[in-house]
This record gives sequence, structure tokens and C-alpha cells, in this order.
Amino acid sequence: MDPAVSLAHQLALRSIARVVEESAPHTEPGRALGDVVKQLREGPVMVLTGAGVSTESGVPDYRGPRGSLSRHRPMTYQEFRHDPAASHRYWARSFVGWRVMDSAAPNRTHYALVELERAGLVNGVVTQNVDGLHKQAGTANLVALHGDMETVVCLMCGYREARTHFDARLAAANPGYLERLVVEADQVNPDGDVTLDEADVAAFRMAGCERCGSELLKPDVVYFGEPVPAKRRDAAFAVLRQARSLLVAGSSLAVMSGYRFVLEAKKQGKRVAVINGGPGRGDQKVDTLWRTQVGPAFDAVLDELEL
Repeated sequence: MDPAVSLAHQLALRSIARVVEESAPHTEPGRALGDVVKQLREGPVMVLTGAGVSTESGVPDYRGPRGSLSRHRPMTYQEFRHDPAASHRYWARSFVGWRVMDSAAPNRTHYALVELERAGLVNGVVTQNVDGLHKQAGTANLVALHGDMETVVCLMCGYREARTHFDARLAAANPGYLERLVVEADQVNPDGDVTLDEADVAAFRMAGCERCGSELLKPDVVYFGEPVPAKRRDAAFAVLRQARSLLVAGSSLAVMSGYRFVLEAKKQGKRVAVINGGPGRGDQKVDTLWRTQVGPAFDAVLDELEL
């Protein structure tokens, strides 16, 4: 790799490998519920969500007790962009894994956030997830910070294609491929791919860009080692500016793209609460640290608010 590319790759690997440990006392559960309910009543609140919001939908997280990092390291942008064998391997695995993720449905937390938004208590959701479940549930003001799996983009000419259409082209290029493989939902990683053996990867045939023919196609999602597009980042910060406070749900905030919103909220003098089942990078900085599973917490919040 070019030295600059290699450095970016190493920094991405450091981000992937970051270990987040308990570092702050938890807020007592009853008080935490009261704090979050009061925060919502005094809203509007920006909600920042992570993979822990989607685990009840069968989409695994990265850093939880059963997270995918225990068995799989995500590919960095630098590997995908500069190593043809790596991008080929990704697409073979994603061709199999994507349809499992595509079948996932929103869960009670996704719908709870819709209810809170409709009640005027939440002014927007910024999600680090790429599963599209907030959109499917009906969140109106949504910023998918890391993109989603619905679109494929050509890195050579910029042509954009619906993932469903691209998937049909892959199926035509690989007759019988899917029928040979049996994949369970818990084998799929948060970025939509699944581990395959080398023989299955070698047997996969890639489809090229419909406009220029290049095989350098990428899901329109932000990889580790790739910056969040400026337009998307600015839209997320606009939601925070218009909010009175920030609520983080289901995220360890291990990567800076999410953690920066906690730092910015505190800089603006805004209250920050976290609802998460495990430790987070921002735990020492927040006002309320509710260590609990996300789904039951939002059930309790809706009950208290009589929504």
C-alpha cells in the first residue's frame, strides 16, 4: 500500500480493536428512568443510536458479549479500495449475508423512537447503523450517519444502483450459488456479510458496473478508515444544534464518528444520557448512565410518558 493509505489502514485497525471497559458508576435504575423521562419532557431530544438498538431484530452488534468482533474483523476501506481480492471476498460474503439482514424487521425500540418523535419529544434520530430499520419503522427526521445497504456505488464513475437490482444481477451471474449455502441469522455480521470458506469465495462471480464495467463497486456505507460524508455529518450536527439534549441508545461510542456527538453536546452545555447494555467510551462524561437492555428501557419510558 501507499504509505498514506497504509497509515489510514493502521488507524482504522486501531479503531476496530478499541476495547471499551467499565469506567464510571451507573445511575440507579429508578433514577435513570426518571432522568430520561424528564429529559424527554423538556425536549426536544436528539437520539443517537448504535447496534444495540437492532440486536432484538436479529442484527448482531460489534462489541457486545456475543458481538461479531469476537469472530470477525470488518474490512477497512483501504483494504476494500486497494486489494481486489479483498473486495471480491467481501462481495461473495455479502451476496449471501445481505438477504438475511434484508429480512430483518424493526423492533420495539425502533417503534418507540417513532412514537417519541411523533409526540414532539424527539427532534431527530442519528443512527450509526446501516440496516435501514429506523427508516422502515417510520422515523421522519433521520440521519443515517454511516449510510445504509440500499444502494451500491461505483468507485470509478460514481454510478449508483439499487441494491435489489444489483443483487438480481449477482444472482444471474451465480446460478445455484445461494442454494449450496445455508446461513443462520446469527452468522451475519453488522455490515451484512458472512464468513465463507475460500472455495466458495473463489467460485463467486462478480458483476461489473452497468455504466463503466468496473468491478470496484461498494455498498454506500462508511467503512472503518473512511470519513463520514460532510453533508451527512453536517445534517447530524444540525439535529444536535436544534435539540436541548442528547440521548444515546445502544452504542458503545467506540468510534469517533459517534463519540464526537457526546463531546459536542457537552461543549454546548447540553445534558447527555446513555441507555446501553455494556460499557461505553463516553460513560465518564454523561449525566445519566443507565446500564440496561435498550428494549425494556424504552418500554418503561413510554409507560412513564403514557404513550
